[in-house]
Amino acid sequence: MPVNLSAPQARDLFPVDGVRIGVAEAGIRKANRKDLSVVLIDEGSSVAGVFTQNRFCAAPVQVCREHLARGSIRAMVINTGNANAGTGEDGLIRARRSCIALARKLEIAPEQVLPFSTGVIMEPLPVDRIEAGLPAALDDAKADNWLRAAEGIMTTDTVAKAYSVKAQVGGVTVTVTGISKGAGMIRPNMATMLGFMATDARVDPSVMQQLAFELAEGSFNRVTVDGDTSTNDSFVVIATNKAANATVTSLDSDAGRALQQAMLGVARKLAQAIVRDGEGATKFITVRVEGGKTAAECRKVAYAIAHSPLVKTAFFASDPNLGRILAAVGYAGIDDLDQTKIDLFLDDVHVAVNGGRNPAYREEDGQRVMKQSEITVRVGLGRGSESDTVWTCDFSHDYVTINADYRS
Repeated sequence: MPVNLSAPQARDLFPVDGVRIGVAEAGIRKANRKDLSVVLIDEGSSVAGVFTQNRFCAAPVQVCREHLARGSIRAMVINTGNANAGTGEDGLIRARRSCIALARKLEIAPEQVLPFSTGVIMEPLPVDRIEAGLPAALDDAKADNWLRAAEGIMTTDTVAKAYSVKAQVGGVTVTVTGISKGAGMIRPNMATMLGFMATDARVDPSVMQQLAFELAEGSFNRVTVDGDTSTNDSFVVIATNKAANATVTSLDSDAGRALQQAMLGVARKLAQAIVRDGEGATKFITVRVEGGKTAAECRKVAYAIAHSPLVKTAFFASDPNLGRILAAVGYAGIDDLDQTKIDLFLDDVHVAVNGGRNPAYREEDGQRVMKQSEITVRVGLGRGSESDTVWTCDFSHDYVTINADYRS
């Protein structure tokens, strides 16, 4: 069961003017499940994306990069059940074929379609089933289909992930709605497994790539479930330019900051939902590292803690074996770290001071915190004024079971 995460309600997800979504059951891996989605984007919209830094990236990621470089994106085709990764030249042909199939039905160029896939690696994409399912997905296309789309991109997720907000940008109300999927193979090295966000705000195309990058950096690049960077990570941002706000030409403007903060709020909820729904997770853990010389070194320490199997299993057991956290701080890779300046807190419990056990610390206090479903680990490095935060979860028996049985 996800950690303090409820399934979204359709009534809470706002349509974005200029975007329509259709979902179908194409039988891509299993029958009777939503597994094919199309996103139709009005002409005049701006689209940008960031993708996995895994060098063994999936065929659809490669095609998306090519098509985005040409601009004028009008549609997306998304399948679950098959990642089309580790499939070589044949995978590229199949990804392009799915774009051609949708483009023909929409009477647009194939280069105006972005393909996305998620699921099992090293299996041929059943593009015939995608082609056969497109008519049903197109017939289903409508503006208020965000929840069905969130359900249609799930793999091992136990709940759909979707959020919406309305915000003021330049004195005008704009809408932001996003969906994501992911529960395992999560250490995004840019974004999440799959994430899609749209706004009706007017945004200059020159700003879009920076906006997508900044949103990913502040959200999806701060989560980890198991430390594995997927072959298919993709995060796409759409601005339909339908709202009445003055066009955002800089993220450093008042309007730019307002839009970015609204979108970042949605992105963080989507990213944290992935951790809350992490495979077998029972606890949601915030790791905050303070007092670093740079934010980058703080993030390095935070990830060392968040990736440690020993730390994660201790949290699952509610066992305050907290020397494991200090060990992770020590091997994070800061060569000139002074261990005598390290402080460690679990929520309000001061565990370690000046690199050693706090004389006032009692193990029953540590265990009390570790039994909670939401926990904050805070580390002080005593080196400077920078900080950074990562969100993660524990490792349970179910994580092993889910991944051992994933293909069966």
